[in-house]
Amino acid sequence: MDEHPGVVFVDGPAGRRPALASRRGLDIWEVITTLHANDGNTADAAEVLSLPESEVRVALAYYADHRSEIDDWIRANEELFEQAEAAQRRQQDAARRR
Repeated sequence: MDEHPGVVFVDGPAGRRPALASRRGLDIWEVITTLHANDGNTADAAEVLSLPESEVRVALAYYADHRSEIDDWIRANEELFEQAEAAQRRQQDAARRR
């Protein structure tokens, strides 16, 4: 945390993960995903997340030094999302069939 002021580590069901200190519920991977979705534009990502641009830059600095770790979080969350979507589709199909 000395190397990256503004980043804390939070524990959760998925494990220990880096998050913005000012927004303990906002993980670094979420900021980076939003940044990627906005073509790397920190101002746009900040607007989407309702954060100061400096907070997006804190996340970006951490990502620059720990890219593989954050990419793993992004991949894991994408997989969970895809699994949840597939389950929802199966449930919708099951509800329609008699």
